[in-house]
Amino acid sequence: MTIYFYSIRDKNYGCFSNFSHHGFELDGFWWATSEHYFQAQKFVETDRNWFDKIREAKTPKETKKMGGSRKHPLRSDWEQVKDGIMQQAVLKKFETHGDIREILLGTGDKLIVENSPIDYYWGCGADGSGKNKLGEILMVVRDILRQR
Repeated sequence: MTIYFYSIRDKNYGCFSNFSHHGFELDGFWWATSEHYFQAQKFVETDRNWFDKIREAKTPKETKKMGGSRKHPLRSDWEQVKDGIMQQAVLKKFETHGDIREILLGTGDKLIVENSPIDYYWGCGADGSGKNKLGEILMVVRDILRQR
């Protein structure tokens, strides 16, 4: 069986979304969502003011839009580090919140897929041909948590 998730409104697996309101402390700051952390990291070395604005944004949707702006220079190594940064954020989120950690561990060895119709990198895309990187990271985090 495969576990599909996308919307935070999903009662069972909405917590797997980077938009879920499960904040955590990382790198000396409080992050309202893993989306906040991820988007801000694009600018940590290049535009500290923009980094702070993203960190303090009211919603994860707003942070995603801000992170997509190319009016501010991205860190030069972004493509090389983005997967590791996502994994760091997702791991910290599930380490911080026992309730959702149990949900993740409760998935056993099932395949986890971000069922995004528009994202072919982090999700599976409209036709299922996407890379599902977020789903893969969730499965890696599940293994890390299981080993502890």
